[in-house]
Amino acid sequence: MKILVVNGPNLNMLGRRDKQIYGEKTLAEIDSLVKKQGEALNVEVVTFQSNSEGALVDFIQKQSDSADGIIINPGALTHYGFSLRDALADSKLPVVEVHLSNIYAREEWRAKSVTAPIAKGQISGLGWRGYAAALQVLVDEQRGEN
Repeated sequence: MKILVVNGPNLNMLGRRDKQIYGEKTLAEIDSLVKKQGEALNVEVVTFQSNSEGALVDFIQKQSDSADGIIINPGALTHYGFSLRDALADSKLPVVEVHLSNIYAREEWRAKSVTAPIAKGQISGLGWRGYAAALQVLVDEQRGEN
């Protein structure tokens, strides 16, 4: 089983961004934790981050045929990334949208997600643990452990 973990703009700055909102862990640390969890579950976890929507779309298009699910933190593209949304939908894979902060407790504009309607679910406000929860959900579903 292979799960893609895709991160959008500015998530490469984790650990340096507002730690009150995004936590202390870097993206590399989060990726490492999720990959370690994947190993324990006997699942390949492939991580990718870009500040470019086109690069995210290209990655999803190239990887989706060999993957079983996608965890996506679109970053700011959550609110206006329609080509990213379409790439996720076109993949025909189960998608879980993750946000480190609770986007519904922040500025009003952050509460609108163009990707949520095509996602199986959304995890918001659990920090890095949201990625771990999303991985567990996708693995359980693929293994028929609803």
